[in-house]
Amino acid sequence: MPVMAIELYPHQLSAVERLKTGSILQGGVGTGKSRTALAYYFLKVCQGSLEINGQGSFAEMKHPIPLYIITTARKRDTLDWEKECAPFCLSTDPERSIQQVKVQVDSWNNIKKYKEVKDSFFIFDEQRVIGSGEWVKSFLKITKANEWILLSATPGDCWMDYIPVFIANGFYKNRTEFINRHVVYRRFSKFFKVDRYVETRRLERLRNDILIPMEYHKPTTQHHFTELAEYNRALYREVQKSRWDPYKNEPIQEASAFSFVLRRILNSDPSRIDILERIMENHSKVIVFYNFNYELDLLREYAEHMDICHAEWNGHKHEPIPQGDTWLYFVQYYSGSEGWNCIETDTMIFYSQPRSWRMLEQATGRIDRLNTPYKDLYYCHIRSSANIDMAILRSLNEKKDFNESAYFKKLFPREKHGL
Repeated sequence: MPVMAIELYPHQLSAVERLKTGSILQGGVGTGKSRTALAYYFLKVCQGSLEINGQGSFAEMKHPIPLYIITTARKRDTLDWEKECAPFCLSTDPERSIQQVKVQVDSWNNIKKYKEVKDSFFIFDEQRVIGSGEWVKSFLKITKANEWILLSATPGDCWMDYIPVFIANGFYKNRTEFINRHVVYRRFSKFFKVDRYVETRRLERLRNDILIPMEYHKPTTQHHFTELAEYNRALYREVQKSRWDPYKNEPIQEASAFSFVLRRILNSDPSRIDILERIMENHSKVIVFYNFNYELDLLREYAEHMDICHAEWNGHKHEPIPQGDTWLYFVQYYSGSEGWNCIETDTMIFYSQPRSWRMLEQATGRIDRLNTPYKDLYYCHIRSSANIDMAILRSLNEKKDFNESAYFKKLFPREKHGL
């Protein structure tokens, strides 16, 4: 069975040579982690040969083993991995797969189904093995009986995030051993909170042993700019003072509800649509990321009023990117910040700020791809000057997730419980 010649960038070739079972392939969004992982599987794990960048020749795998890919639900449903497998003549259809190699693509939600698999190769796509839940338990059982690598743009924010991967590599027997050796908890804290880590040089050495960074300087240039939106200042101040929900006509009881109401006052202001309209004057194809359904309603209304072709990706609709010369693509952060790409536009608008810096980073990479025809990419961040928007901005700049409870404790320091 002939195999199409493949192209690999120098940073991908370097990573293939350095990878080993138990590695974390670290690369920013759009650096080609998927293709690199498949090349490693074909060339190193199964000992096949390929024509790469016009050199070498194809030869069948000497030791083919089944391939399992655990990825996001979106990448499974949009068949992204099937497209990545095609140049290697690998397919989820055994009849079409080279040497009848079994290829299984599934989501993290179903990882438990593969706990009994042995003598195979697993690609764990995106970092989902943090903590000690069912996914981590399944991951650890799988890694004991199979070869594997993990792909991630952001493998960990702190040493605790590396515990499952360290255990899977045999560095520690269990979570307890790691904590007893490296973690000092803060005294007199109501909850277990890490005060500091000890023996960090050892931790750095272990991390460096398994972390394979993909060093790559993209030819694209990202241009980020902020547009300040207006908001109903009187209503905002009144809600802060009275803690009354004007949308439900009832008192606000929790920090999360308080945050939701304040953000709705900001995000539903008509000035945000005005900003979108100004950008559409110079950029005819735009991806718009949003948080809440009321934002989507306003975006839909604008697109329909202006007779602009539009599509959506969220928890209810999984529509493809529109075709044509002018369009809008509305994407909800939680549902669509990762697992897809678009090279048909150079423009993205963040209609409101996400709570998670990871989501923002993942969303940014949707148009910054290796094969994009654009050199300059434009990202518009819409926000207001209100205190909650500024607090979210500070968290994102510090690469932290916005903590609503902590924010309101600072806003109302004398209150110990709730609002």
